[in-house]
Amino acid sequence: RLPHRSIFKSLGYIDEEIKRPIIGVVNSSNELIPGHMHLDLIVEAVKAGIRMAGGTPQEFSTIGVCDGVAMNHLGMKYSLATREIIADSIEAVSYAHPFDGLVLVPNCDKIIPGMIMAALRLNIPSIVVSGGPMLTGRFRRGEVERGIDYSSCYEAIGMYRVGKLSEEDLYEIEEEACPTCGSCAGMFTANSMNCLSEAIGLSLPGNGTIPAVYSKRLRLAKLAGIKVMELLERNIRPRDIVNIDSIKNALAVDMALGCSTNTVLHLTAIAHEAKVDFSLDLVNEISRKTPNLCRLSPAGEHHLFDLYLAGGIEAVMNELLRNNLINGELITVTGRKVRENVEKAEILNPDVIKSVSSPYSSDGGLVILWGNLAPEGSVVKKSAVDPSMLYHKGRARVFDSEEEAVEAILGNRIEKGDVVVIRYEGPKGGPGMREMLAPTSAIVGMGLDRNVALVTDGRFSGATKGACVGHVSPEAQSGGPIGIVKEGDMIEIDIEKKSLNLLISEEEMKSRMNSWKAPDPKVKEGYLYRYSKSVTSASRGAVLV
Repeated sequence: RLPHRSIFKSLGYIDEEIKRPIIGVVNSSNELIPGHMHLDLIVEAVKAGIRMAGGTPQEFSTIGVCDGVAMNHLGMKYSLATREIIADSIEAVSYAHPFDGLVLVPNCDKIIPGMIMAALRLNIPSIVVSGGPMLTGRFRRGEVERGIDYSSCYEAIGMYRVGKLSEEDLYEIEEEACPTCGSCAGMFTANSMNCLSEAIGLSLPGNGTIPAVYSKRLRLAKLAGIKVMELLERNIRPRDIVNIDSIKNALAVDMALGCSTNTVLHLTAIAHEAKVDFSLDLVNEISRKTPNLCRLSPAGEHHLFDLYLAGGIEAVMNELLRNNLINGELITVTGRKVRENVEKAEILNPDVIKSVSSPYSSDGGLVILWGNLAPEGSVVKKSAVDPSMLYHKGRARVFDSEEEAVEAILGNRIEKGDVVVIRYEGPKGGPGMREMLAPTSAIVGMGLDRNVALVTDGRFSGATKGACVGHVSPEAQSGGPIGIVKEGDMIEIDIEKKSLNLLISEEEMKSRMNSWKAPDPKVKEGYLYRYSKSVTSASRGAVLV
């Protein structure tokens, strides 16, 4: 290996550094994303920890897309697709430069699951430490002050359209909604995945909730650098940690927190990389027995900072553990079992984290719906649905793109009782399965969330609330029944019965399906075209095959 050592010496390494275990440090820092703008500081702390424990860190980068900036235009087609680029790029670098271990430093929506997928694919000792959540913004109207976040910006547009906010209010929300670095302050996809990285055992306690601006986050990063060396010494690998039982733990925490619907998509993909058999039936199985303990934005007024002060993920997990709702005997990256990690944590604010004996609801925050409109399943964030909309039957208002739907909603062409159907926005049809935060927030902002439902083969931001059913599978582009819905058809959504149905006869359904023809692809070149040819259904995690 003389030539290899010579290359290392050209980088400035001395013999002692070359003799030590080499730990890859994956850094997605950039100047594009508020969740990533400070990651260089986190990475320096990680590298300090690695050196303290006798390792040699080598840093390399991945791409990152901010869903907030990519939202509601062509860019959102690329967001989910970048998850595969991230996982593939880490795989490529880590095989070309064989590391002894990895520390992965992400912070936002697709970057977190992409890095976790890579760790499981490589299966070398690894630990995840992310950049942490943003602090909550504040908005004052007269004597009333309330917490706001990124989703408040979208809802404000609809509220302005119906005269509930002034231009001055809009500007204040624009100024204050995103006040610091970090992943956006609600239980959106980024924070959901950071919290679930704790629950699944791949990150240290505190990873999901310690604020991005706290020095405690730097201390956590140093400890992660130290811990990866312990994992290496004990040969504890990601697939030793992630199995069907740890995924069940993650789902239980998901249900208790009321996480983003995107967690279903990402946990399915993570299970695929872990070589674990996973079906959407498991989501409903865990949801049936796990109460919803938290109502964080967009489902309620609390934010991640409130969850941190209330005891964090450790307190939530200990409450579930005491009630035999998670498995406490599983190994984690701490080198200890789940029980040992969380047994001293207590709920410090019962308004933020309810007890199992007094939950918001007796079942979980997410539900999978099945029926003739979604033979392979669909997902809804039940905890963010107004109780009056748990059952809804209405006429379909059909749109073949997000843009068409937003124009109709803001143009006052959607009436109370309608079901907005947005199709050809799935993994293949979009392509890229765009998030529908603009139409869902417009519905909320215009005061229609208790009267109008939305059904799509696309997906939602974690910031979405209301009776919004996504991930409808099979998608329209693959010949799914959502592609044959006609304007004025009646659609029935029954969240309690977990059903989603188009109310037409079987004969009519067969006739329409037989006459359906796939439209031409929306994108015919470049990465998205190649992605659309290889991507699987949302029900399979939208992974590439």
